[in-house]
Amino acid sequence: MKRDNRRGLRRRNKTVFLPQELIIQILLRLPVKSLLRFKCVSKSWLSLITDPHFAKSHFELAAARTHRLVFFDTSSLITRSIDFNASLHDDSASVALNINFLITDTCCNVQILGSCRGFVLLDCCGSLWVWNPSTCAHKQISYSPVDMGVSFYTFLYGFGYDPLTDDYLVVQVSYNPNSDDIVNRVEFFSLRADAWKVIEGVHLSYMNCCDDIRLGLFLNGVIHWLAFRHDVSMEVIVAFDTVERSFSEIPLPVDFECNFNFCDLAVLGESLSLHVSEAEIWVMQEYKVQSSWTKTIDVSIEDIPNQYFSLICSTKSGDIIGTDGRAGLTKCNNEGQLLEYRSYSNSSRGQHQVAVYSDSLLSLPCDSEQAEEDA
Repeated sequence: MKRDNRRGLRRRNKTVFLPQELIIQILLRLPVKSLLRFKCVSKSWLSLITDPHFAKSHFELAAARTHRLVFFDTSSLITRSIDFNASLHDDSASVALNINFLITDTCCNVQILGSCRGFVLLDCCGSLWVWNPSTCAHKQISYSPVDMGVSFYTFLYGFGYDPLTDDYLVVQVSYNPNSDDIVNRVEFFSLRADAWKVIEGVHLSYMNCCDDIRLGLFLNGVIHWLAFRHDVSMEVIVAFDTVERSFSEIPLPVDFECNFNFCDLAVLGESLSLHVSEAEIWVMQEYKVQSSWTKTIDVSIEDIPNQYFSLICSTKSGDIIGTDGRAGLTKCNNEGQLLEYRSYSNSSRGQHQVAVYSDSLLSLPCDSEQAEEDA
């Protein structure tokens, strides 16, 4: 009996070694939260998980990528990361985020200007910030020189990625409101070059009324905005190709009518969508094909506490998520019927900033990137 026990003990103590390639394939399929913890396992795992090539492979593997909401409650200065595929009442699906690098004694006003490949573009305290909510890596960039003057008014902001140069671009379009001719000025900040550049020879005539600043939506390698075309007096979707550095237009649905101030763009699944009048949702089934616009959903806003719905995104199951215009989230099914509602503020005047982002380990293409030690 003793001999058998020793033999069993030897079997239990036998170490199983996995091939390095198999370990990599397993780690590539794990969520970012787990990988950040596993950096402490060993020096070799730390080296692997922090390798830029591993981060890129992890991001490009759809099975490992998860999408979340970053949610700023401006009344309480609390920032949350929310898994919108879970129940809105599941407390474990919402975690607090550290934004100590933003909040100071003299400034707490934060505005989200865009989201791209796991990074979120923020405007705070006289500077722009590119921030990865998953790792808390961040970089501060200055405003464009045009913002320092009084001649031009910036009305379009965008944030996108150029895969050809592995570069992230902050794009802005402005015009001189004191000029009789509406001629746009277009410039972009390259994170790789760490500098603002003006795109010369652009002949555009876009503007927005009532100091309406539009934020771009990045999809299919293109930044999209709703804008008013001054020379022909009509609303269009403006598209900026981040590789070609060129503009084109996508027409709205035929016979489409709405109050421009109550229209905006979103992504449902992998499709460009348009939500209007607080309730109607249109989806472009085939990208850039006007005839493919389809009215898909009418949201029943009567069931929402303050009868307002602004589309954000859709879940994996096909439900849609939107805000209530204050500091609450609403989930409806694909027929527009209310499923869940939750307010994230104790104040009746609570306001919010919200954006969809992808969990990622990606780093910025610059040497001056910073990271919070206590992320």
